Amino acid sequence: MNIKRSLFLFVLLLAVFTSACQRNITRNADGSLLVETSITAQALQEAVQAAIADPLIKEISVSLQSGYVLVSGQRERLNDSSKTDTLSFRLDLGVSNGNLTAVVSQAVLDGKPLDQARIENWNETIAARLQKIGQNRVNAVLQSVVVSPDGIQMTWQVSR
Repeated sequence: MNIKRSLFLFVLLLAVFTSACQRNITRNADGSLLVETSITAQALQEAVQAAIADPLIKEISVSLQSGYVLVSGQRERLNDSSKTDTLSFRLDLGVSNGNLTAVVSQAVLDGKPLDQARIENWNETIAARLQKIGQNRVNAVLQSVVVSPDGIQMTWQVSR
């Protein structure tokens, strides 16, 4: 039993040191772990770019605010790549049933609102990518997420 526990801790620590985000781990009285992960603005920017998955959208940038993220970028026009339109939206992160949620709002391209189907797709893919960055184990349940100008902090409870 002690060997399994040591192996578990070794694998967990190895994963922590090789991941793209920082972690702080403490043990709870019930034997579960409380894992705090931090995601930088750069990691968030890369995740949003990948989640949007539009090769015409370039120069994505994120601005971390207290409680939300402002995202902006440039989209090349399909019929004239020398012209671009400005894309911007607000991104709010939250927790529902132990999972990360992402809500894109105020999404506009060249001053015109984006269609709801695209926004819903981005909500799902952004949340999935960020959860994958922060969550390192299947049995980890997200407790909270905090967005601040310094980064994104997620707190996970990992059961045995």
